[in-house]
Amino acid sequence: MDEDKVMVIFQPSGQRGEVPKGTNIIEASRLLGVDIEALCGEKKVCGKCIVRIEEGHFEKYGITSSTTHVSPWLEEEDKFITPDLKEKGFRLGCVAAIEDDILVFVPEESRAGKQVVSKAARDIHIDHNPAVRVYSVEVSPPTFEEPTGDFERVCRGLERDYGLENLTIDIFTLRRLPDALREGNWTVTVSVWNDKEVIRVRPGKVEQAYGIAIDVGTTTVAGYMCDLQTMEVLETVSMMNPQCKYGEDVMARITYHMMNEDGLKRMSDDIIEGINELIEKAVASTYPPKKKKKKKKGEKGPAEYVEVPEEGKTYLRLIREDIEDITIGFNTAMHHIFLSLNPEYVGLAPFPPAIHHSMDIKARDLGVNVNPSTYLFVLPIEAGFVGADNVGVLIAEEPYKHEENQLIIDIGTNGELVLGNRHKLISSSCATGPALEGAQLAFGMRAAPGAIERIEIDPETKEVDYKVIGREAWRKFSEPEEMKAKGICGSGILDVLAELYRANIILKSGVFNKKGLKDHPRFRKNPDTKQPEFILAWANESSIDKDIVITQKDIRQIQLAKGALYAGCKLMVERMGLDKVDTVKIAGAFGTHVDREKALIMGLFPDCEIEKIKGVGNAAGDGCRAALLNATKRVEANWCSRNVEYIELTVEKNFQQEFMEAMQLPHMTDEFPHLEGIVPDDILKQ
Repeated sequence: MDEDKVMVIFQPSGQRGEVPKGTNIIEASRLLGVDIEALCGEKKVCGKCIVRIEEGHFEKYGITSSTTHVSPWLEEEDKFITPDLKEKGFRLGCVAAIEDDILVFVPEESRAGKQVVSKAARDIHIDHNPAVRVYSVEVSPPTFEEPTGDFERVCRGLERDYGLENLTIDIFTLRRLPDALREGNWTVTVSVWNDKEVIRVRPGKVEQAYGIAIDVGTTTVAGYMCDLQTMEVLETVSMMNPQCKYGEDVMARITYHMMNEDGLKRMSDDIIEGINELIEKAVASTYPPKKKKKKKKGEKGPAEYVEVPEEGKTYLRLIREDIEDITIGFNTAMHHIFLSLNPEYVGLAPFPPAIHHSMDIKARDLGVNVNPSTYLFVLPIEAGFVGADNVGVLIAEEPYKHEENQLIIDIGTNGELVLGNRHKLISSSCATGPALEGAQLAFGMRAAPGAIERIEIDPETKEVDYKVIGREAWRKFSEPEEMKAKGICGSGILDVLAELYRANIILKSGVFNKKGLKDHPRFRKNPDTKQPEFILAWANESSIDKDIVITQKDIRQIQLAKGALYAGCKLMVERMGLDKVDTVKIAGAFGTHVDREKALIMGLFPDCEIEKIKGVGNAAGDGCRAALLNATKRVEANWCSRNVEYIELTVEKNFQQEFMEAMQLPHMTDEFPHLEGIVPDDILKQ
């Protein structure tokens, strides 16, 4: 074995391999394909990556493992690991660097389960006008009398049959043209981009063309593969943004670039590799599923897989070259990192981007593996912290075409807000942070099986009923051991604050109602942290053998996020000279799952009629899809990016005051008449 390498074995997955000496456990887990939670991007602040180093000689693996085989203890670990657990060999994976062979046990709560990504395409009206269109044309073969070039012959036919003039052709497509013409017996199908350039040529008559719209979020990436002729969404694919390992929010990633010489390249390579995987996944979905072929007794060799087609189902069997158009949107920092543009200045006041306008870039120039002549349309961006994803929301929801004043809130790691109508639009952004997505909370997690996604609390008994991802039945209809709860995810976090407040478990200020909870079995002071906490799920209902709790510190984190959103909304309403808004639309993954009544109870935004609150799902992704299927939307996108007035909230003179008041539930002073009858009067008027 190489002296500069050490053997690492992960349990319970059993994955193992050699890694360079000095690699930390998180990095080793990535190298060996083991999924360990690392929400803070190895900043040593989330405590999600706790693992146990096993002691002793393991004959089966031929190694001796010891806690002395990793780097010394750091005081940052004291925050998350008690002396008792330290004694048992527990360490933070982002801290412990491997110096010699080890066997690592990854506890259930530290395992990153398969993320559930809510990015389904909504049924929205889009006019059919794709940027890439297919035309079949028949040309006469060349003769001595008429030896015109192949491309000129095709152009003549396209002008004759379709009125297309002054076309150019991409060099990669031109290389294929002579063979395609002859294979098709002088009939070819050409794909033309924006009525300007021939980007693909196929022999014979073909009617289909396909494209993919991609929405790159800070945390998740979603792709919508569409038939450019029928506009049908053939497949929705999603994944965690591979850049999560560099930090949970955009500032952490900008910092990673500044602190590491190859930081920008590593992050850019990662997202491009991720997009290629996403496209591969979408294309693979057009084939029948495969199952492992049984081997004969004693038969050796690699496993073989055979297709198992579904009866009566037709499979398109696409290849990567069938992707002839791509539209892509992201926030400004993700945009810069994807294009390898220095993101440093986006993070410094006055936060200028390198470019506002949209771009058409050959996919091959970015390393995106599709048809080599395909263009990638990059949606334009508005400002340093309001990116192309927000432009996507605008062209999907079209507030600029309506009289009513719409407030659109895109809740993610960064909260983006748009307010206005056809007369005027303003936008802003507020740092909600990753708390609403589960980071920074004691039992916060991403949406994966076992995550508590819905919560209800009885105001009288304070008993908790909840539902977890992966199980249909609520707690009250189940046996405790059937729940297998593991933590709490975004939609559950939005529920919990409203439910704690409505049940009088916490007061308007967010502090626990110690008087009202005296001697209640679910309320206690944590013996290790000395923090008050409320038990949501008992240990025997969990898969981690621990009570799942919400702590006073957790409540503060959620209040900070919701306070930032509320303050942003209120300042924008005032800036527009309005008393109230006509409609509130909640976008992002939260838009699919938000309980609008509870969103109003916790005070995510100023008071309004509950019927006027709507969830609009992944509107940013819908906007990218609209731009894929309708080229006019690309022009609209550029108009939006330059005609929405951006407001920098943090420099508004009363932002701090508004933010502080908005921390309270639902607000320190603002009234919420629409909550009367929903929240008891004595609680609402505290």
